[in-house]
Formats: sequence, structure tokens, C-alpha cells
Amino acid sequence: MLSLLALLILAATLITVFYLQLSLTVGSITFVVAYLLCGVLFAGWLLNPLLLILVAAALVVLNHPGLRRKLIVQPVFNSLGKVMPPIGDTEREAIEAGATWFEAELFSGKPDWDDFSKTRFTTLSEEEQSFIDNEVEQLCGMLNEWQIYHELRDLPEEVWQFLKDKGFFSLIIPKEYGGKDFSPYAQSRMMSKIATRSLTAAVTAMVPNSLGPGELLAKYGTDEQKQRWLPDLAAGKEIPCFGLTGPEVGSDASNLPDRGVICTQEVDGEEVLGMRLSFAKRWITLAPIATVVGLAFKLYDPDHLLGDEEELGITCALLPANTPGVEIGRRHNPGGSPFMNGPINGTDVFVPLDAIIGGPDMAGKGWRMLIECLGAGRGVSLPALATASAEMGYQTAGAFGRIRRQFNTAVGQFEGVQEASAEVAGLAYTLEAYRHLVTRGLEEGTISVVTAMAKYHSTEMMRRLINRGMDIASGRAVQAGPRNFMALPYQAIPIAITVEGANILTRSLMIFGQGALRCHPFLYDELNALQDEDQERGLETFEALFLKHAGHTIGNMCRGLVHALTGGRLADIPANADSFSTPWYRLISRYSAVLASTSDAAFALLGGDLKRRELLSARLGDVHSQLLIACAVLKFHGTLPRDEANDAHATYALHHALSQAHEALEAFYRNLGTFGIGCLLKGWFFPLGRPTGAQRPGDDLIRTVGDQIMEPTSVREALASYTYRCDDPEDAIGRVENTYRKLLEVEPAYLAFLKADGKGELDGETLEERLHVAVAKGVIAGDKVNELLEYDALRYDCLLTDAFDFELKEVKMHTERPV
Repeated sequence: MLSLLALLILAATLITVFYLQLSLTVGSITFVVAYLLCGVLFAGWLLNPLLLILVAAALVVLNHPGLRRKLIVQPVFNSLGKVMPPIGDTEREAIEAGATWFEAELFSGKPDWDDFSKTRFTTLSEEEQSFIDNEVEQLCGMLNEWQIYHELRDLPEEVWQFLKDKGFFSLIIPKEYGGKDFSPYAQSRMMSKIATRSLTAAVTAMVPNSLGPGELLAKYGTDEQKQRWLPDLAAGKEIPCFGLTGPEVGSDASNLPDRGVICTQEVDGEEVLGMRLSFAKRWITLAPIATVVGLAFKLYDPDHLLGDEEELGITCALLPANTPGVEIGRRHNPGGSPFMNGPINGTDVFVPLDAIIGGPDMAGKGWRMLIECLGAGRGVSLPALATASAEMGYQTAGAFGRIRRQFNTAVGQFEGVQEASAEVAGLAYTLEAYRHLVTRGLEEGTISVVTAMAKYHSTEMMRRLINRGMDIASGRAVQAGPRNFMALPYQAIPIAITVEGANILTRSLMIFGQGALRCHPFLYDELNALQDEDQERGLETFEALFLKHAGHTIGNMCRGLVHALTGGRLADIPANADSFSTPWYRLISRYSAVLASTSDAAFALLGGDLKRRELLSARLGDVHSQLLIACAVLKFHGTLPRDEANDAHATYALHHALSQAHEALEAFYRNLGTFGIGCLLKGWFFPLGRPTGAQRPGDDLIRTVGDQIMEPTSVREALASYTYRCDDPEDAIGRVENTYRKLLEVEPAYLAFLKADGKGELDGETLEERLHVAVAKGVIAGDKVNELLEYDALRYDCLLTDAFDFELKEVKMHTERPV
């Protein structure tokens, strides 16, 4: 028994040393003292000379620089140098582009919560708020998506002119060139509000303000290029598009087949140094009506007119759409929205070298430019579309669930429906929270990993939420027509899923593949040291990093175990955490340590193969992403009034995020398949089983949130405030919202009437007759008859689906309620 106690004390000593991240010297001294005391007090066999020699030898090797390098570091350095794949130039540019943010803290295993607590969500400036309240509001009032989609197949001409005249294409352009220069958060708010009325208009407005000539020129253009293009882009006199993807290249944009060859050509009697371009682009938004085209291509200099290198690499250039040889104007037909999208082709298109964005000095630097500028599309525009769909889904699913009745019960009160409606509510809350956090991070710089997470998870949440909304509205959402409030968002799901990098590849290759190297405190530098041409210098650099990495890994292993055994009570939390957020921050800290340790175990076991084991790496990326999402939810919760609805929605969202993180870990451990290491890791980090906070939302919580989505709560009001509120009773959404508001006014009397009528207590052929009988029997007050008749007419009209003539051209409705 005393021997067991001694072993436990030694184990606890080691865990404490690594948990506190003590230096190698201090940690060694601490262990020696503990070892000798245990030997003297509890287990004399620990003082056996052979054991003492072994312990002393191990400590000497660890603490003696020469022995440590020869016996430990050098063999590891040599082994890893043989198995780790080299980092290519394109991959290196992608990894080094931009900066990291709080996602790196979550990957560290010990987040700096004090730093996170200082993060404040962005608020709108007076100018930004005014633009949303006036120009955006006015634009939304001009939009009719049914007409745009089914009749015009384009925006009305007056809408195009309004977009140009009011500066909707200039949100990202600096003020000195006539632009708005609005914050990422403001741009997101504007795009999502427009999207609550028309996806077509939102996509049209967002493209010039995301990846495109405007952003590239503002960041990299020469002074001459900025003066030439930016004022006209800001004024809407020039319409931009950007050609990146093509028939043979989509998500793998680094392997562009489009070519540019540096050459000379006589122009107006003078010999001009330029580029001869050949390209085939597709899926290019605004291409059919663009007046200026941005292009990405691989540039070659076979005659060495610029320098010694023959292959210069990916380059970005800007050229007028009417440049001879450019074929433009044809349209694709996006399935979910008729926004302008089409191919661009060109053969032997000659442009001068000053067409390169940034001038000739930027030749071959286009890939880094593109990576750094993808953030607006991935972090602002597409999540804004997802958030808009979520907030409209919340409004309509909640209202319709209360209006629609079956078996004399509101369908939203059936538990099967509440499972769907609670998920709609939780995801809508999550998406708004996530939008706030990601756009705040974008103000810190180009956070490529966070924006990749945002693009993938926002659009996937949108997909899930809209599908659940379709389940709730059922047949009402199936029949197409101007009354249908779900069909067009449903049809548009694949657009957001596919653009700016297909979601499958974003998840399986980018989030963890790029995120691990960007966020890990040592890994990328270690890989660079392994590839250093000067082996001695590389070994020296690697040794310093390797020792820190080893301590980091073992420290996180110990931290994960301690948090598991103590329920996270020793985990760091923000100093300003309240009673609601404290247990959740502890749980996130715990999973942060688990993620960091598990990732290091995967690196150690699989090495370079981890990149190819996409199913495994994607799951670790899911854990990383869901921890950031949980942080966004907690931060957003703190910005809303502390009431039952806010707490319930946040609790649902946190359970949803952390349960997905846990399930991703379990799937990783189950499929690791290397000497049972996965089972050992699971047992180490979760010896007491799955934490309560990482369970899926329970039935009580589902019922609570399922009820709240139908109520006029603070959360409903907060989410609705970001949308365009339409009061038109002939509008698809306005019809539902007007009916819902009327139901809230008359519901007590209406339910009393329905209860009596359902029991057969009210005689009469018509509704009006039965209402008067209800008055006579004291079931309802006399002044409620007209209000209930008005509501019933609204209710019946709200439930109708569109009917057309036989050719499906003209709407032919019968709106009168049968007797």
C-alpha cells in the first residue's frame, strides 16, 4: 500500500511539473526531491542503487546539452527529416498569408482568456447605421425576389442604378477614392439585411466588396492604378468581376492552367513590353455585365525579359472587358438565384505589364494576394447570407408553427416539430454570434483560418437550418409561388456551399491542414528547421523548438487529465466570467487541452500522412471550429439582456457546438487505428465519460427553446432587428408576420373559442354564428367577434399555397374561406 502511495505521489509530482510548465532544471530538481522523500518515507525499494543510477542517467541526459542533442534530438531530427514531406512554395504562401487570432489560443491548450475578455464586438458607426437605415432599407423595399427569379431573371434596371448611385459597390474602397470604407461588421450587416429580401441582390452587391479588383487594388495596386480605377469602381461607373476558377480548376486554385507569357508587341507604332494571355474562366459572378476584369493566371518569361526566372508563378492582372480577344457576356444559370454569372474566355490577349495589379514587381505574387483577400468572401459575405437565411428561418418557422394547427393544436407544440424548431432557433442564435466574432477578428487583419471555418460552418448550419424549416412548413414550403417563404432560400443552398472553395475541401484540407501549421506554437518552425539547407543551423533551431514542443505536449496531456478529474475546476476562465458562462469557459479550456494533445499525438504517430488522412484531420478541424463557435456564443450571450430566452438559446447553442466537438473527437479516436492509441487517448482524457456540457441538447431544453421560438422574446426581437421587416400583407414573409402579430393579440380569446368549439358546445353553420354563440355563453367577450373573424381570414390566407393557371403562368387563387 505504501509503495502504491509512493507511485501516486511521483505521478502527481510529474503531472504538476508539466501542468505548471516548470523549466527543465526546476522540474528535475522537484522530481528528485519527491523521489528521494518517497524512497525514505514510503518505499525503500526506490533507493535501490540500480534504480537510482537509471533515474540519474535519465536526468543527466535530459539536462546535459551535449548528451541531450546526441542521444535524443539528433535521432529525432534525422528521422523526421526523412518522413516529413517538404512544404512547397504555394503551400508555404498559403500558410504564411495573413495572421492568427484567438483560434491560435484555442489550439494552444491553454487559452489566454484575459485577452479574449478584452475583445468587444464591433458596433456600427453613425454613417454605417444611417446607410443601413436609409439606403439599405430603401433598396430592400424595391426588391421582389419572385419577380426577379421567375419573371425578369435579373434585377430591375432601377435597382441596378440604385446600387451604383448609392455606393453599394464601394463599401470596401477607401474614402479617399470615393468609397465608403465600412467595417467588415457593417458590410456583413448590410449584406445580410439585403439577403433577407433577395439573394440575387445580395450576391450582386457583395461580389465587388469581396474578392475582386476593388480589394486587390486598394491593398496592392500602384498609385496610378488606384487613381485610374478606384473612383470609377466606387461610383459604379465600372462594374468589376474577378476570374479565378475555370473548367479544370475550382478549389485547387493554385494549379491554374491559364497562362500569360511575357513578350513584346507593337502597339500604335511602338514596341510595348507586355503579356500574351490565354484563359478560360467560369462561374464568374458579374462577368456578363462587367466592364473591368480581374484575372489570375500563371505567368512565364521564356525569353527572360524580366529576369532570370522562367516560371514566375501566379499573377493577378486587371484589364478592360473590351480588350481585344476577351470574350465576355454569356451567362450561366445558377440554380437558386438569377444573379449575373458567366464564363470569360480569351486567346492571345495582349496587355501591357502595367496591367499587373501592383505593377511588374508583383509578378508571380498573386497567390499570396488572393489568399490574403479571400477573407472578405469567406468571413463576411457568405456567412452574411447564411445568417440572413437563419434569421428569416427563425421568424417564419416560429410564426408558422404557432399559426398552423393540426388536431386542434399548434403544430409548433408537437415535440417532434419542436426538435426541428429548437434546432432552427439554436442555429440562428449561433450564426448571429459567429458573425459578430468573425467580423471582429477581421478588423485585426487577415485571419485566413477563422474565415475558412466561418465559410464552412456558417453555410453548413444554413443548410441544416433551412432543411429543418422546410420540415416545419412542410407542404406550404413545397409549392413554388410568390407566397412561398422557404423555396428560394432552399434552392439557393448549393450556391453558398460551393463558392469560395467547395465545403468538402474547405473542411478536409484547409481548416486543420492550414490551421494546425498556423496555430501550433512550434510545428511550422520545426518543419522549416528540418528543411534548412544548413543542417547544423537547422538542428540547433530544431533542438530549442523540440524541447519546448515536448514540454507543451506533455503539459497539455497533464492539463487534460487534471481537468477531466476535477471537472475543469482548475481551468482558467476570463476574469469577467459570470455565473452562466463560467462552467462553459472551463469546459472549453478542457477541450482546448484535449485538442492540442490529440493533435500532437496525431503528428507524432502519422507525421506527413496526417495530411492525406483527411477524415482524421477534418475531425480535428471540427473540434477546433466548434470551440471557436462556443466562444462566439458566450460572447454574444453577454451582449443581450440576461433573461430566460437568452439563457435557453445560448445553452442550446453551446450544447450543440460542444457535443459536435466531442463526437468529432470520439470518431477520431475510434478511427486512429494505430496500436490502440485512440482508445488510450480517450481513456486518458475522458476517464469519467462524456462531460454533461458536451451532451446533445436534452428533451427539456428542446421543449423550452421549441416554445420560445414561437414567442415574442428578447432573442426573437434581437434577431429580427438585423432583417428587413416587411409589413406588406401581400408579401410572402409580410403575410406570415402580420398573421402572427394578429394571433398574439387575439390568442387568449381564440383558444377559448377553439376549446369550446372542439367540445361541440357551440352551435352554428358558420364561424361567425359560432362566435356569437360563444359570446352568448360567456366564452369570449362580445368585442372579440370582429377581431377573431379578421384573424381567421388572415390565418386562412396565410396557409394557402399558390395556384396557377394550367400553363403555370398566371396566379389564380381562391382566397375565400369555405363555410
